[in-house]
Amino acid sequence: MLRDNHGREVDYLRLAVTDRCNLRCFYCMPEEGIDFVEKSSLLSFEELLRLIKLLAKEGLRKVRITGGEPFLRKDIMQFLKALTQIEGIEKVAITTNGTITARYLDELEAMGINSFNLSIDSLNKERFFEITKRDLFDTVWSCFEEMVRRNLDVKLNCVVMKEQNTEDIIPLIELARNKKVAIRFIEEMPFNGAGRTRTVLEWDYVKILEMVKNHFGRVEKLVDPKHSTALNYKVPGFIGTFGIIPAYTRSFCGTCNRLRLTPTGLIKTCLYDDGVFNLRDLMRASATDEQIVAAVKQAIGHRYKDGFEAEKARVKNPSISESMASIGG
Repeated sequence: MLRDNHGREVDYLRLAVTDRCNLRCFYCMPEEGIDFVEKSSLLSFEELLRLIKLLAKEGLRKVRITGGEPFLRKDIMQFLKALTQIEGIEKVAITTNGTITARYLDELEAMGINSFNLSIDSLNKERFFEITKRDLFDTVWSCFEEMVRRNLDVKLNCVVMKEQNTEDIIPLIELARNKKVAIRFIEEMPFNGAGRTRTVLEWDYVKILEMVKNHFGRVEKLVDPKHSTALNYKVPGFIGTFGIIPAYTRSFCGTCNRLRLTPTGLIKTCLYDDGVFNLRDLMRASATDEQIVAAVKQAIGHRYKDGFEAEKARVKNPSISESMASIGG
């Protein structure tokens, strides 16, 4: 097992395969985009597969593919097929914006990939455009409906933003009335690629839950799965569930089992740190398998207790200015 210096098991890798995205959600990046990295700066799929094979021998069991938008990267399907065949990897999941995902569902199911986090921040077409700057709501909605039709494990992710989409909270939960789907509301984080910060988060998990309770009258608290980042609930009589992720409040850090790898190979032991070291550079310096594993273990062995400690210790970027697309959504 991979264990950190706080005794927490680390068996889950969030792997961002690209920083490129075809949406421009303002909470993630500016409308004009960010400075996307050159292809040569990305970890190659061969390098990624080598790394995951090594970590699987050390106890890595789950890999979540993120971006940017993962399906924008060329040859992603060949990589996913090889990834699902690595001994020890029990689950491969994908976070996607749903704009080009539907065309790959047959192949993904054939590989055994049936778990998806689908980002959709509004059910209103006009608000969707205002948030994403792209007129692609119908495409994303069709992808969602197809996933539900196939009975896939679908979580709808919605970042809750003041004066932007709070009126979507109740309609989103209503989707769970007759659909086997998990609706998840995420506190807005400061990773917007523009360095915009706040001193107070008005729509935190407490206020979101209060709104839901006021509307539905009663909700049932569910038992949260081990290592869950979400506080999970169910409206009585609904088929699906809903959850709230306190991503800014950071109340789940004590059970964190995650390691992050950015598209350029930067290891992050916490979403809020500014990176520990670059695995790409180590691998391209002809590091042995033993040296690579030792470096990862050293990073895990000096992990911050929680996101607040990690943020306080930031050196490279004291004020957070990264885009979620560059560190893995």
